[in-house]
Amino acid sequence: MKIKILTIFPEMFDGFLNCSIIKRATDAGKVEIECINFREYTKDKHNKVDDTPYGGGQGMILACQPLADAIQANKTERTKVILVTPEGTTFRQPIAHKLAMEDELMFVCGHYEGFDARIKNYIDMELSLGDFVLTGGETAAMVFTDAVVRLLDGVIRKDSYEDESFEQGLLEYPQYTKPAVYDGYEVPEILLSGHHENIRIWRLKESLRQTLQKRPDLLEKKQLTKEEQKLLDEIKRDCH
Repeated sequence: MKIKILTIFPEMFDGFLNCSIIKRATDAGKVEIECINFREYTKDKHNKVDDTPYGGGQGMILACQPLADAIQANKTERTKVILVTPEGTTFRQPIAHKLAMEDELMFVCGHYEGFDARIKNYIDMELSLGDFVLTGGETAAMVFTDAVVRLLDGVIRKDSYEDESFEQGLLEYPQYTKPAVYDGYEVPEILLSGHHENIRIWRLKESLRQTLQKRPDLLEKKQLTKEEQKLLDEIKRDCH
């Protein structure tokens, strides 16, 4: 996969691109990530990429010309161009899976008060990190990139993420490691039993419990299996 990130602050990505899974994925040739400074595409004699808004108002607006030219100069027929904006669809794990199937992605990062709205004629999708406002789209683009890259074949083992939160529409079950007792707090006995089927059921039940307590909205959207419904009913009875 190829990922291109359009930004006026490419230096913000230096640490992100050179650590952990992202670096291992690029070193292994699983992904190519390029940060492109769209200021280089401006035709303004003062090298500006923004201007005051028509109609008045606070702040500066990113101009259409440098962004549109940067997009067109760096995209191919296979590129999915994504505008990083609070107005976009809220990013979720299913979207990460869909994007991981693309050949090329381009994230367009805004800054200042926003974009000239005409830039939307040059993009394929709008994505938001959540219902809040950031200084710029760079940190959100890092999150999107991280979520997508880790799903690419060969980056991490598939079974390493299949039980993670949101993969099955549930939050992940609690996890523990050595020692078995720390400061008087014990690991649940069932995890030390070696009985794999009982451990599987316990983990599923705890995943349902976590979701019910912390994100009940996820359960409203999920089509539960008979086993999941039975365990959920047990959890609810235990609560009363």
